[in-house]
Amino acid sequence: MNALTRTETTLSPTRSQAGRQPARGRHDNARLLPGLLLAAGIAALAFALRHLPGLGSFSPMIIAIVLGIAFHNLAGTPDQAKPGVAFSMRKVLRFAIILLGLQLTASQVAEVGITGVAIIAATLVATFTFTVWLGRLIGVEQKLAELIAAGTSICGASAVIATNTVTKASDEDVAYAVACVTVFGSIAMFGYPLLPGLLQLGPHAYGLWAGASIHEIAQVVAAAFQDGQQAGEFGTVAKLTRVLMLAPVVITLSLAARQRARSSRATQGGTTAPMPWFVLGFIAMVGVNSLVDIPAVAKTWIVALTTFLLTMALAAMGLETDIRKLRAKGLRPLFLGLAAFLFIATFSLMLVKLLG
Repeated sequence: MNALTRTETTLSPTRSQAGRQPARGRHDNARLLPGLLLAAGIAALAFALRHLPGLGSFSPMIIAIVLGIAFHNLAGTPDQAKPGVAFSMRKVLRFAIILLGLQLTASQVAEVGITGVAIIAATLVATFTFTVWLGRLIGVEQKLAELIAAGTSICGASAVIATNTVTKASDEDVAYAVACVTVFGSIAMFGYPLLPGLLQLGPHAYGLWAGASIHEIAQVVAAAFQDGQQAGEFGTVAKLTRVLMLAPVVITLSLAARQRARSSRATQGGTTAPMPWFVLGFIAMVGVNSLVDIPAVAKTWIVALTTFLLTMALAAMGLETDIRKLRAKGLRPLFLGLAAFLFIATFSLMLVKLLG
């Protein structure tokens, strides 16, 4: 009896802990709820504000990070919202990037052709390399330079926040990089449609140039369709092909970070950088979309959900951004963003003229 009693006594805490597991899970979910609702509310407001005159050309992601920064710096992000805000910046972001793969297919890449893909890839690599090199030359922190390089060379704000899962820069760096790609991408969006005649670019060449060099998907669509349906459609496909290259870039940066971390650990006891496994999910979704005929209605909802989740992630980023730290970065990163914009525009135009 004594042994049995001791056994029951030993087991009883385990039973008690097992009984508390669901309650603990519910408690964790409850902790996330205020921040998730705040980020989602700001994202919804960003979508609503796009209907106002003058804001329709801006991505809701851009509006959301501005609103998030304003809220954080004017009212302050409540402590009870911070767990959910952090969850939005990490888990929600990763899930959204995985879903982004459902907007791409292998056949779309084939439409661009070998020459088009080569132009896009060469432009991306050259722009990224140039931006990081110039950032080092003028004294911009490496992490911020990498974020500006990714946003300029790949796909704007989405690339900035995806790259930051590996780069691990501060929220202020992310906000600054997003601001750079917003400003210069907007200049491109309004400026490019004025140039096809001057530069003697046909619809195909102009669409390829726009898709290979303008920052955000929405900005490419707005600029490319100004030159007609053919230019608009080809520019969009070229841009989506460029988005597909987000995966190898993030994986490459992760491997480089892991190598640096190993060296640091060998000398200082540092930790190894994580592998961005969610990028493999992105690639898998491209494969699914290439093999499975997803109904048009479902695809419309998927695109809307993906955009909303990315907007939530940017809102959360803004809710952790201190504008005083942002101002302390100075003008050198802005100059880097300008130089990167001018480089990608001229380099891609040169390749389109020579090979397109």
